[in-house]
Amino acid sequence: MLAVASSITRASVGVARWPTQSLQVPAAAASFSTTASRPKFSKGRRMFREWERRQGRSYRRHNDNATNYLTGRGGDRPFPLNPEFRSPRVLDEKARELVWEKVMREGETIKAVSAEFGIDIRRVAAIVRLKEVEKDWIAKNKPLAKPYSKAVLSMLPTHHINPNEQNAPYEPINEIHVHPYTMQQLFWPTSESRHFTREDAAKAFHPTLLSADKRVPHPELIQMEREVEQGRPVWEASERFKQAVMETERNAAEKQIAKAAHEEKQTTRVNTERFEFRFKQFNSENVGPKGRSRNVVGWRYGTPLDDRSKGHQIKIPISVP
Repeated sequence: MLAVASSITRASVGVARWPTQSLQVPAAAASFSTTASRPKFSKGRRMFREWERRQGRSYRRHNDNATNYLTGRGGDRPFPLNPEFRSPRVLDEKARELVWEKVMREGETIKAVSAEFGIDIRRVAAIVRLKEVEKDWIAKNKPLAKPYSKAVLSMLPTHHINPNEQNAPYEPINEIHVHPYTMQQLFWPTSESRHFTREDAAKAFHPTLLSADKRVPHPELIQMEREVEQGRPVWEASERFKQAVMETERNAAEKQIAKAAHEEKQTTRVNTERFEFRFKQFNSENVGPKGRSRNVVGWRYGTPLDDRSKGHQIKIPISVP
């Protein structure tokens, strides 16, 4: 606000008059300083800066051959305040390339490679598919995110595979999921003289439940171990295992081809300029006991599922557990 100073001069006793010219006083402006304020750090930040200059100097740069966590070099616990969390190891780039060469170039089966390196079947299949995509991108001169991949792998514990040595397994490969039928408490009467096997246990839980020996991903490994226990040489049992898994994969491939051929035979295709229409023959009467069979019309549109039910359906048991 501008303040105009008006001074009153006393001319005579009891008489006051304004001066001919009033004094203009400049406005009082706020005093802003251009000097930078003093940096103020909290106690925690000051302690961190001090630690970074002394003990933390070794953590500025990561080690290319191992992790550089606060809990120790080469460890798998990145968070000091959460010791229960362990960072799982990942396969390095050379291990993935070796898996791809075993399957695609040397022609080994996925089960054989899984058993040799101790890698899950699904992971072996995923590595082969992703490697095929990578090779295709390289052939088409598409850019790859190699710097990003290298940076991520440098911060994680990795698993190396030496093709000329016996390597430690990367992960369990013959584990099975807990089936819901086996979660019930069951009392099954049997005679003491009878040898109760895993086959009998599976039938006790449910008539259609397979035993653990048949539900594992590698049932051929169990047979190989049995042959070794019976006195067969290890190399001969290993060769028989490779032949067995090759026969298994061949049968699975033949079934898949036959299924695809059957689906193609049952499908009528009508090509237009923009779309391809596919027609199949369905019997609307075969809808199952509840009318929600998964093999009839409407299964892909959510008909068999109760995701949108309002909770007023009466659930009547149709089988005795």
